[in-house]
Amino acid sequence: MTEVVKLIESIYAKRDPGSRKYDYGHLLIIGGSKMYSGAPAFNALAALRCGVDMVTVAAVERPADIIAGFAPDLVTYPLEGDYFTRKHIKEIFGIKRRFSACVIGSGIGNETETVEAVCEFLKKTDLPCVIDADAIHAVASKPEIFKGKTFLLTPNRNEFLSLIKSEVAQKLEAEMEATKNVAREFGCTILYKGIEDIISDGRQTEINECGSPYMTKGGTGDLLAGICGAIIARKVSCFEAALAASYINGLAGKLAGKKHGESMLASDILEEYHKIINL
Repeated sequence: MTEVVKLIESIYAKRDPGSRKYDYGHLLIIGGSKMYSGAPAFNALAALRCGVDMVTVAAVERPADIIAGFAPDLVTYPLEGDYFTRKHIKEIFGIKRRFSACVIGSGIGNETETVEAVCEFLKKTDLPCVIDADAIHAVASKPEIFKGKTFLLTPNRNEFLSLIKSEVAQKLEAEMEATKNVAREFGCTILYKGIEDIISDGRQTEINECGSPYMTKGGTGDLLAGICGAIIARKVSCFEAALAASYINGLAGKLAGKKHGESMLASDILEEYHKIINL
């Protein structure tokens, strides 16, 4: 734990008084669908609370419009239609912004056209990417997409099983070994979300035990993906970003859980990040 705290202190070192906008990153978030608007909003709000300078949420119209109304801090880019498709990729690459990193997949859905579009975007992008939720299912059978890329995957157990295409015992040692093997096979970093989060890049493997049983509430994983994106946008390695983000989100969830108990919402966790990153 001491080493993780030191890592967080180094990531969030005192800022230069001459800092300017975008020095600490501009995060692109691709997610949402007609049914899901909250997930990419949580990505964005967590990323902003954890220090990224700007976020742009590229989402189809309904979630884009809803998210734009959440807070004046959020910038959205509405895409025509009800779900993400290949026709949107050229439009996203045409956004006149210099992005530092990308989070893709939260609330994006599993329509056939969406799966194809996610894979095509990831093939073409040169951004470091956090791949979450349905985007993990989309790339599970396409390890060739990962070659030469900087990707961090944040699977829950169901999403993780789609990567390994087999069962793994729900025992920490077995899950650690499986996480390390998948990370090595795909050439990426894996943050496997569970009672203990497991972080591996195929060479080094760590666990984070800091969390709360109240973090079963929907949205907590979307927050985590957003924090990962915010830290990667600072040019931190995927492994270190995953390790720091897991601890930040877990401890914030623990603090929110103590305060709210069964009434805790994912949005309550947002209010605790400042206690952890402003060391």
